[in-house]
Amino acid sequence: MIRNLTNRIILIVVIVALALWIDLSSEVNIINPISNEPFFTRSVAPRLGLDLQGGLQVLLEADIPADQQIDSQSMEVAREIVQQRTDALGVSENAIQVAGDRRIVGEFPGLADTDSVLTTIQQTGLLEFVDTGDFAPEPGTILYTDYSPAGGQAELPPSGEVIYHTIMTGAELDAVTVGQDQLGANYVINFRLKSEGAQIFGAHTSANVGNVLTIVLDKQVISAPRINSAITGGEGTITGGFTYDSANAFAVQLRYGSLPVPLKIVETRIIGPTLGADSLNKSLIAGSIGMTIVALFMIIYYRLPGIVAVLSILIYAVITFAVFKWFHFTLTLPGVAGFLLSTGAALDANILIFERLKEELRSGKNLAQAVDQGWTRAWSSIRDSNLAAIITSLILFWFGSTFGATIVQGFSLTLALGVAISLFTAIYVTRTLLSLFLKIFKPQNFDRWFGI
Repeated sequence: MIRNLTNRIILIVVIVALALWIDLSSEVNIINPISNEPFFTRSVAPRLGLDLQGGLQVLLEADIPADQQIDSQSMEVAREIVQQRTDALGVSENAIQVAGDRRIVGEFPGLADTDSVLTTIQQTGLLEFVDTGDFAPEPGTILYTDYSPAGGQAELPPSGEVIYHTIMTGAELDAVTVGQDQLGANYVINFRLKSEGAQIFGAHTSANVGNVLTIVLDKQVISAPRINSAITGGEGTITGGFTYDSANAFAVQLRYGSLPVPLKIVETRIIGPTLGADSLNKSLIAGSIGMTIVALFMIIYYRLPGIVAVLSILIYAVITFAVFKWFHFTLTLPGVAGFLLSTGAALDANILIFERLKEELRSGKNLAQAVDQGWTRAWSSIRDSNLAAIITSLILFWFGSTFGATIVQGFSLTLALGVAISLFTAIYVTRTLLSLFLKIFKPQNFDRWFGI
C-alpha cells in the first residue's frame, strides 16, 4: 500500500483545483497582495477550430507551369508572408501550412470578412517605381515595365504598347504606414526607404523634376504623382484615393514584401457559424452519452475500483481541458475524437490494473499484497501500449505537418497529450484514490466490493 498517501492526496487536490480554475475561467489573473493589482494575466478562452465555429479554409497553389520546379524554401517564405499579411489584417488564430511541393493551406476560424483575406493573400505585392516621363497614366491602367521579378525576361507587351523603365522596386522599402493627407480628407501610404533605395530615389527625383514617377503594384497603376522637387530624405507618400481598408490592405502587401512565387486560389470552403455550433453540440452530446455508458459499465463490473476509475477519468478530463486552454491549443472535431480515444486508453490502463488486482485476490493474497502486485504486474503492459500510441501520434503529426493535413495534426496532438495525461491519472491518481477508499471502507467481502 502507499505510505505517503496524505502527500499524494494534497498534490492531486492542488492540481485539480488549478485545473478547475482554468477550466471555469476565460482569463487567469494573479493579484499582487501589496498593490492589489494583477501582476500576471493570461487569456485561457478556449480556441475552437474551423469545423467547430465556422470560418474560411482556402487552398492556394503556385501559379507557375506544372513542369517548373519550386524549391521548398520559396514555398516556406511564401507561407510566412501569407501568415504575416493575414495577421496584420487582424485575422486571429489563423493557421497557414505548406501542403506538398506547391500548395499552401490556410484556415481562418471565425472569419467574417473573407473577401479582404482572399484578395490580400494571393497578390504578389510587386511594387515598382516607374519612370513614365511626362506621361501620367490613370489609376488602374496596366503598365508594362522592363523589370522581371524572376530575374529573366520581362513580359512582352502587346503590339504597340510601350515598355517603361523601373527605377526601383518595393524591396527597397524599409517601413510602410497608413496616414492621412494634410487636410485629413484622404488616406495615404507613407514609406521610408533603405539607404541604397534612398540614394536611387534621390538621384532620380533630382534629375527628373517636373516628370512623372508612376507607382505600380503588380503591373497596375496605383498613382502617378509628378515630381515637384528632389526628394533626398529617403521618405515619401503614395496617394491614390484610398479608403482606410484599401490603404491598410495595400500597406500590408508592401510591408511584407513580394511573394517569391505567385499564388492562385484553387479551392475555398466557407463553414457558417451555425453549422460549426451544431457540430460542437453534437460532439458534446455524443461524448456525454459515451462517457455515461462507460461509467455505468465500470461501476457495475468492477464495483469499488470502477467508482475510483470514473473519478480518475473525470480528473483526467478536467486536467486535459485545462492544458488545452492554457497552452492555446485549437480544438477541432478530429481533436475531440483524439481526446475520446485517449480516454479509452486511460480506461484501458485501469482495466488492466483491476483485472490483475482481481486475479491476485482470487489467488488468496491479502488486499494490500493484491493492490501492490496488481499495479506492478500491469505496468509493463500499460507502458508498452501507451508508448506505442505516443509513437503513432508523433508519426501522424509529422505526416500532417508535412502534407498540410490539419485534421490529422489535430487528432494526433490531442491523442498524444491525452495518452500522456492518462498515464498520470491511471498510475498516480487511480492508485491514490483506491488506497484512500480502501483505508476508509476497509472492505472484507471481496465478491461484493470487487466483483470477483
